[in-house]
Amino acid sequence: MTRYQWSRILAALMLLLPLAFSCQGAEAFRFPSVEFLRIPPGVQLSPIEASASDDWQPLNKSSPNFGYTQDTAWFRFKVPANPRIDLLEVAYSQLDHVTFYLIDNGKLVDTVVSGDRHPFSKRPILNRHFLFPFSPDTSENRQILLEISTGGTLQVPMALWSTQEFFEHASVEEQLHAVYYGILISVIFFNLLVFLALREPVYLLYVLSTAGYLLLIGNLNGTAFQLLWPESPEIQNRSMLLTIPLAVIFTLLFSRSFLRLKQTAPILNSIVLGFITVNVIMTLVTGVLDYSSAVRITVAMAIPSTLLLTVIGPLQWIRGKPQAVYYTLAWSALSLGSAITAANKYGLLPNNFITFYGMEIGSALEAMLLTLALATRLYQERHEKVEAREAELKAMTARRSAELKLIENALHNSLTGLPNRTNFEMQVNDLILQSPHRRHGIVVIHLNNLQSVTKTLGHQNSDRILELASKSLNATVREMPGIISLGQHNGRNFFLASLDPETFACVVDVNVAEQVPKEILRKLDAIRSPVDYLGMQIPLNAQLGVAVSPAHGADATSLIRKAAIAESSERAHERGIAYYDPSIDSYSASRLTMVSELQQALASEGLALHLQPKLDCKTGRISSMEALIRWPGREHPVPADEIILLAEQTGLIKPLTRWVLEESLQLRSRFLEHGYQLDISVNISPNNLREQDFPLFVKRLTSANTQHQGAITFEVTETSMMQDPVNALKALNSLASAGIPISIDDFGSGYSSLSYIKQLPASEIKIDRSLITDLATGEADRVIVQTTIDMCHSLGYRVVAEGVEDEATASLLKGMGCDMIQGYLLSRPLPFEQMLTWLTEWHETAAIQHRSG
Repeated sequence: MTRYQWSRILAALMLLLPLAFSCQGAEAFRFPSVEFLRIPPGVQLSPIEASASDDWQPLNKSSPNFGYTQDTAWFRFKVPANPRIDLLEVAYSQLDHVTFYLIDNGKLVDTVVSGDRHPFSKRPILNRHFLFPFSPDTSENRQILLEISTGGTLQVPMALWSTQEFFEHASVEEQLHAVYYGILISVIFFNLLVFLALREPVYLLYVLSTAGYLLLIGNLNGTAFQLLWPESPEIQNRSMLLTIPLAVIFTLLFSRSFLRLKQTAPILNSIVLGFITVNVIMTLVTGVLDYSSAVRITVAMAIPSTLLLTVIGPLQWIRGKPQAVYYTLAWSALSLGSAITAANKYGLLPNNFITFYGMEIGSALEAMLLTLALATRLYQERHEKVEAREAELKAMTARRSAELKLIENALHNSLTGLPNRTNFEMQVNDLILQSPHRRHGIVVIHLNNLQSVTKTLGHQNSDRILELASKSLNATVREMPGIISLGQHNGRNFFLASLDPETFACVVDVNVAEQVPKEILRKLDAIRSPVDYLGMQIPLNAQLGVAVSPAHGADATSLIRKAAIAESSERAHERGIAYYDPSIDSYSASRLTMVSELQQALASEGLALHLQPKLDCKTGRISSMEALIRWPGREHPVPADEIILLAEQTGLIKPLTRWVLEESLQLRSRFLEHGYQLDISVNISPNNLREQDFPLFVKRLTSANTQHQGAITFEVTETSMMQDPVNALKALNSLASAGIPISIDDFGSGYSSLSYIKQLPASEIKIDRSLITDLATGEADRVIVQTTIDMCHSLGYRVVAEGVEDEATASLLKGMGCDMIQGYLLSRPLPFEQMLTWLTEWHETAAIQHRSG
């Protein structure tokens, strides 16, 4: 549907609406003088008692509106002496209780009870308004009394009719209402189909908003009660309470989405969300309030909500948002109509065509305008997509051209212009794929002296030297017998590739090169010759490694790796060139296999802790143990240091250390069961000290095992602390605050300062075995150890000497005042059960010596 067609429909609607509803205000007969009486809640009067009251007051109009009140309103007027008048209409369908009394010559002759608290079928005439028929008469002694009470707004628009004229009038009005409902329903289904096709939420929100207003208006004028739930007055009243806030909520959600407030106006978006939240709360609250209070609250909240909907459109229009133009026109009409209707319900505005049908007029205009806006938006979005697609195609063409250049640049070194590692590997793999049985030699050339040149002359001069070297090397290998070209780029022919800033590579046909060995040697000498730069002869000390396919590998990665291993071998250092030899390859796959096996062993309890005792030199008792990790069951034993190094390099040190700590606690528990009150020391990796959650893990572990509090000592090597002294000190302080004793292991093997050692929260120092081994024979070692013990004692540390293997060394240490000793003199590290046996034998021997002494 074009914009022109929409404009014609909109114009027709605007012309039809005043014509359609003008009949609503036309009354068939002039209404007689009306009197009213207001009775406070709780007071009950019979018609005769009410008629006899002295408190009747004249009513200036036949359409009174008392707003929200709990009073009961009585109305009385004489029936005109006109034989055509036989019907009374109360044209407001939201009245709870309406009782019609016909009095003739002071006697009550007819009573009709109605209202929307009664089933619809109980009405004397089935109509959305309250209709009360009576027999025509020319007597002037008849009087009509109306008794009306309601929980909502008490407004009573009354009219006297001839039955035939009323239904002629009502027929036209109902037909025009049907046109109005048809417009809204058409808008709903049209936008619902658009939503199902495009899956854009804004269309669904508009459908819900329009449906909410349709149901709200149907409730207000009584159509919903008549058509949807005529036998359920309670549903009618509850639906009235729910449709007001739901219509407002969906309208606010639609406006937020349609105007893109979240992206374009965050403050307005927050305000709208606040109103949505309040309306949702009001919806929930109405379920527990009485009808009168609930309807007041919902209507009171609807008024500022509709005013907000009116305001946000112009604000966005001022900011230059094109969609806000349609929105402003549409919601201004709806918001104004809704506000007029709400004010009418509060009794702020009198009953007339505009106040009574303001919401219907506004919603019809709103539906047409917003449908037009959504259709325009859909057209604009599709048009923008077409334009964007055309721009995208142009951009793709330009991008493709740029990508080709980028690919070329990505395959070449930015400094030297040579093919890079990726390019080289691709070409080598292609050569091998094309001739898998042909022997290709991968030659790696490493410039050993380039770093020294950079440190001496600076990076700028080093880059210039590297450019000159790459050109010289490329020209030299070009003349090498059997050399294979690596392609062209920017007009240059390449026979050399750049693997990294210090390493180059080329490919030769081994069969051709082997036929002229002397020529190859001359080219190798040329490769190792210095580079002339600014009159200086710069030696780069080129060193070569060679790997040959298919003997040494069938892919570029393997061949380059093995050629690099050959280049770094002792033979290459001695002769300048070396071929790959599997016997010198220490970077084998066995290491990766060991990583996997260690991970499996850690998961399947394949590791074990052995224990080595420590002797208290003063008491002669075994006071503690050191837990040392072992990997039993392997064909070739793996040293503990290698296990730790492997775990640190592969990230397994975190779960490994946690396992060691938990296992140590279990071992100490077993010692306690056997009557041995022994402390246990465990070694902590520097990687553990860098873990953010390690102190927290230790605190939780000790809290869960309070019987071991202060009995598990953490040994940290002096060297490891100096790798990251700041973070190490922070972690150790945290552990010490949790009650964990700290021991500095291998003291004397590193380069830590005494000022740093003094800051550590340690309680124990372990002198490195390198100072203990020759203690009995080395005078200098004895001086160093004695000085160390004295210094540590003066600083308050307990001193442990490790690596004690003979009685002479033990005696010297005891004489020097060493607190504890550890080593093979006592025992090698043993499994738990063997250590129990050793402890038993030790104590038996000690007891015998004590008795004999």
